[in-house]
Amino acid sequence: MFGRYLNRWNLVPDGEAIHTHSSDLLPVQFEEKPAMLKVARSDEEGTGNNLMVWLNGRGAAHVYAHEGEAMVLERLNTEPSLTDMVNAGQDDEATRLLCRAAAELHRVSGTETELPDLPTLRRWFRALEKTATQGGLYAATWEIARELLNAPQDLTVLHGDIHHGNVMHSPERGWLLIDPKGLLGERGFDYANIFYNPDTAYAATPGRMAQQVQVACEESGLARTRLLKWIAAYSGLSAAWWLEDDDHDEAWKVLEIVEIALAELSVSG
Repeated sequence: MFGRYLNRWNLVPDGEAIHTHSSDLLPVQFEEKPAMLKVARSDEEGTGNNLMVWLNGRGAAHVYAHEGEAMVLERLNTEPSLTDMVNAGQDDEATRLLCRAAAELHRVSGTETELPDLPTLRRWFRALEKTATQGGLYAATWEIARELLNAPQDLTVLHGDIHHGNVMHSPERGWLLIDPKGLLGERGFDYANIFYNPDTAYAATPGRMAQQVQVACEESGLARTRLLKWIAAYSGLSAAWWLEDDDHDEAWKVLEIVEIALAELSVSG
């Protein structure tokens, strides 16, 4: 699986392979530097790889080499981790770091006259549009999503999957993004995934969303009501994806986050 790329770039294996539903990864040494060989096995993952190449290390892990579905990435530290930070009672600080990582990507996008060829956010929301026929929270979140998509603000390149595991630490360069999906859309969307991570059980802790929304708004400059709408819309979309995978239990867990977001929206007026 990795042999041709090990030979192509003179890589030395440096750990156990990791296999996910969408990619294969192998820790390696590249020119005596710790790196990660990543081979995409889906179109979506390939799009994310292309975005990493376009970023060229700006706010993200460096790409040392790439060819087709494969690339060699700067290997970032697993410790400290933002999840560990949350578990240690530093949820506010973890949210601030996630928001700063998102803002750096959006800042980089704003400096470029030509953006990469990426799918649109509206295309992603087709899954929720189809599921909205079931009514209930799916219909409610689709109405919110449609409102946002029809009047977008601050269009930019989006990571699409910012969470506590996709922002990792470099001792030299600080906190950096990995594993983007790659989208074009409103910047507020990139903050929504924070609010049902690091896991849905913790995300549903009473008072947690209200506190972290306040932190995120302070850090990002987003309006509270609009951020809450993106949280509700994205959570509805995530639940729709779980339904597509026939995992009703996970869908219900995410819908609990929808209910919290809608309750916070009612407080916002």
